[in-house]
Amino acid sequence: MNWLKKSNYAFLLSILILGGFGCESNSESGNEDILDLVDVFLGTSGDHGQMSPAASYPFSLMSIAPKTYPYTHTGYEKYAKTVEGFTHNRIEGVGCKGAGSNLLLKPYLGSQAEKDTLTKIAESASPGYYSIAFSNGISNRITVNENEGLHHISFPQGVEKGLYIDLTHTIANRFLDAQYEFKDGAVLGWVHGKTTCHRGAYKLYFAVKSEEVSNWEFIDEYHFKASFSKDLKEMGLRVAWSSVSSEEALLNITEGSFDQLKNKTEEEWRSRLSSISVEGDRQDKRMFFSLLYRTFQAPFKVSEEGGLTRNNQGEEVRLEHDNYNGWAVWDNYRTQLPLLSILAPTNYQHIVSSLAWLYKFGKVSWATQNESSLTVRTEHTGVVLLDAARKGYELDINEILDSMRLESVNLPFNSPDQKLETCYDYWALSELLCMTDNLEEANFYREKARSYRKVWKDEFEDIRRNDVDRMQARGLYQGTIWQYRWFVPFDLNGLKEMIGGDDKLVEQLDTFFESHYYNHANQPDLQVPFIYQATGAPFKGQRLVRHLLQDTVIHHYTTGNERGTGSTVMPIYRLQPQAYLPSMDDDAGTMSSWYVFGASGFFPVNVGSPYYYLHLPMFKKVRIKVEGNEFFELSVKNFDTERRYIASATLNGKKLERNWISHKEIMEGGKLEFVASKKPTEWGKEGLWVSDLDKVLQ
Repeated sequence: MNWLKKSNYAFLLSILILGGFGCESNSESGNEDILDLVDVFLGTSGDHGQMSPAASYPFSLMSIAPKTYPYTHTGYEKYAKTVEGFTHNRIEGVGCKGAGSNLLLKPYLGSQAEKDTLTKIAESASPGYYSIAFSNGISNRITVNENEGLHHISFPQGVEKGLYIDLTHTIANRFLDAQYEFKDGAVLGWVHGKTTCHRGAYKLYFAVKSEEVSNWEFIDEYHFKASFSKDLKEMGLRVAWSSVSSEEALLNITEGSFDQLKNKTEEEWRSRLSSISVEGDRQDKRMFFSLLYRTFQAPFKVSEEGGLTRNNQGEEVRLEHDNYNGWAVWDNYRTQLPLLSILAPTNYQHIVSSLAWLYKFGKVSWATQNESSLTVRTEHTGVVLLDAARKGYELDINEILDSMRLESVNLPFNSPDQKLETCYDYWALSELLCMTDNLEEANFYREKARSYRKVWKDEFEDIRRNDVDRMQARGLYQGTIWQYRWFVPFDLNGLKEMIGGDDKLVEQLDTFFESHYYNHANQPDLQVPFIYQATGAPFKGQRLVRHLLQDTVIHHYTTGNERGTGSTVMPIYRLQPQAYLPSMDDDAGTMSSWYVFGASGFFPVNVGSPYYYLHLPMFKKVRIKVEGNEFFELSVKNFDTERRYIASATLNGKKLERNWISHKEIMEGGKLEFVASKKPTEWGKEGLWVSDLDKVLQ
C-alpha cells in the first residue's frame, strides 16, 4: 500500500463505507431517494453526450468539476486519471469544442503547483455534489448552492501545501482578459472569454474567500496563490459568480456549513426531479431520472436579487423578472424548452420573458459581445415565444414586434435547409401578428412562410437524386436532403399534399426509417418519428418511438457523418459514461428531453402549437405535477414491454379516440389511461391533428 498515503486510505475507506464513491443502492422500495436514481456520469466520456459530473444547482452559473487531461467539451473525461485542477463553469453538451471552464483552482503539495501532479484514484458524484481523491493524499468534496460553490479540501499533514488559481484558463483557448484584487481577505475580480464557437463574448464576476487564507499571494496579473502551514489538515474555499459585479458575487457567498449547503441543494434537486414520478423497471427509472436531471441545468439565472442584471449592451439594469441567459435555442426549442413549460412553469415564465427582453437591445442569432454567461445561439426564439403565448404565459408581444420584424428581414435564405428553417420563423411571426390583431401583416408573413413549398419542390421532392443521403449536400448545415425534407412541422398537411397524399407519406416515412436515413445524433429530424401520428398509420409511430428509446439501431450518420464510413450499431441511449451514439451531443438538454418526452408517452406536435402526440409510455404509470397539488397521470393497462401499441384510451374516464392532447388538458390535471396491445390497432386514426399553414390556429 505504499502508493497510497495512510491518511488518505482512511479517508477513502470511510467514504466507501458511506457509499460516497459510487456504491449503488440496491433498494427497490418506493421510498428510495430519487437522487440515488441519477447517474451524473452518464455521457461524460468521449463524444457521447459531452456532459460532465459537475456539482451543480438548477439553472445556476456555478458548475464545479475537475479539468482533466485529456478532456472533452466540458473539460472532463471520465476515464482520464490526470487532473489539472477544478473549474467553475461550463455549458453542457453544446459541441464546437465547448466553452468556459474558468477560474481554475489547483490544490497542491510542495512549494510549486506546477511540480505536483493530481492523479485520480477515486471519485463520486450526485446532483449537487462531487468528491475526488488523489494519489498524493489530497481529496476534495464540492457542493454548489445557487451561484455559490464550496470546496472542502483535505491535505496530508507534515508537508508544504497550497492553492493555485489561474484566471486565464478556458476550454479551446477562449480567454480574453481577467482582473483581480485582494480585498478584506477575499479575492474579487472578473474573467472575460469567448463564447461557444468564438461567436461572442461573456464577462463573469467572481469572489473567492476562505477562513483559512489570511494572505493571498500575487504571482502575476492573472495568477495568485495561497500557502499553508504543514499542519493544515483541511480547509473550506468558497467561490461565487455574478453577472453584475464582483461585489454582488461576494454577497452570494454565505456562511452555511458544507453539509447545510449540500442538504439545501439536494432538496432543490429532489423537488425538481419529483416533478415527474414513474413506476417501472429500476434500470429504466435510472436512465429516465439521469436524463431528466440534465433538463434543469440550463439556461442560467444571471440576475441578482431584485432583478439586477446586465443587458446585451453590457449596461447594468433592473428588471421586473428574473433574467436568464445561456441559450441554445436552435437545439433545445425542439424538446427541452417545451418540457420546461410543463415541469417548471414558474422558471419558464422568467425564461420566456428573458428571451423576449433580448429583442429590446438588438437580438442576434448567436452571441453578442456582452453576454452575461456562456451562451450559444437564439434562432427560432419567435417560435418559442409563440409556443409560450399559446400555452398561456404572459408576454407583451406588441412591445417587441418591431424588433421581430427587423429580425425577419435578416433571416438566412441561402441553402435549402435555411429556407425551410426561415419559413418556420415567418409562420411563427405570422401567428403572433394574428394574436395581436395585425391581420393584414400576418397574411404577408404567411405568404412568405408558404414560399417553402417551391423550395421543397425544387430541392426535396425528388428522392431519386444521388446526393439525397449525403451529409451537407447542396450546402445543408448539419443534415441530408432526406433528413431536412421533413422540416415543415408548421404545415404537415401541405407536406402531405406535396408528397401525394396520406399513403404516399407513410410509404416515404417507411423508406426513411427502414433505410436508416434517420439521424438521432443531431437535431434536424428529431420530430420525424412522430409524423406517423399525422397519418392513417399512427401505430407505426407508436412502435418506432419505443424502438428508438430502448432497442438497438443501425445508424449511418455518426463520427464520419456519411453512409458507408462504418455504421454504428447500438442503442441510442445507454446508462454508462459513453451514453449516446458517437458524436451525439446533448445540446443543453435537447437529447435528454427527447428521451423524457418519449418515455412519458407524449411529444410536441409542432412547437408553436400547444398540442402533443400520444404514444404508450415506457412505464406502467407516469405522474406529472401541475398547478397546486394536482397531477396529470398517464397509466397503461396490460402493461408489458412487448406491448407497444395503443388499443384504446380514456381521458378522465371518457373514451378518447384522438391521438393527441392539448397543453391545457395536461396542466389542468387528470388521468389518461391507455390499454396496451401486442398487435397494431386502428386507434388514433380518428380526429387527427395535422398542422396546416392555410388555417390560423385559434
